[in-house]
Amino acid sequence: MTGQSFGHAFRDPALLQRALTHRSAAPAHNERLEFLGDALVGAIVAEALYTRWPRAVEGELTRARAELVRESSLAALARRLDLGTRIVLGPGEMKSGGHRRDSILADAFEALVAAIYLDAGFETCRAVVLPWFAEAIDALPPPHKLGKDAKTRLQEWLQARQWPLPVYSLLSESGEEHAKVFVAECTLVDRDLRRQGEAGSRRAAEQLAAEAVLDALGA
Repeated sequence: MTGQSFGHAFRDPALLQRALTHRSAAPAHNERLEFLGDALVGAIVAEALYTRWPRAVEGELTRARAELVRESSLAALARRLDLGTRIVLGPGEMKSGGHRRDSILADAFEALVAAIYLDAGFETCRAVVLPWFAEAIDALPPPHKLGKDAKTRLQEWLQARQWPLPVYSLLSESGEEHAKVFVAECTLVDRDLRRQGEAGSRRAAEQLAAEAVLDALGA
């Protein structure tokens, strides 16, 4: 087993082997590496955000880091690296589809980061790992928008100016039960401003419509 597919050629392949071994498979598993990797991922992401947003306050940086390092986010990165097909699982976990479970994927991702660090040091680890987060970091909203959804931000923006609150309406609902599509509209009646959003749930469609109104307001 080599680490070439992860952008790092391991001098000690045993580290990679351990990083990808779940506790259900062998006594030499990846939990200790996961512990170390959790701290390393946090540090790498924190440094990147600190550099990227020089004017962001601590709370904004903390919320951004939490968004990037939460279990589902790390699991998504693990899937992009195709970690699931390489994790060594015990028979029970294999049968239950453990290679697809967010918790197992996120843990393996953190363990892989730790293995790279132990194999080659922090500078190399950061150089390998940071590009994996580039797309997610680019997709983050501005610091002041973090932690609040679009409907909340729109409401607060309107209240600060003592304007009437928006009106949300469901325009359409279509599709099969397992793949419905909702189209919602957000209207500022007194401003004759309305925008639509389309998503797989009514709530998500309303959020997109509210985001579109915020964009139109320049908020």
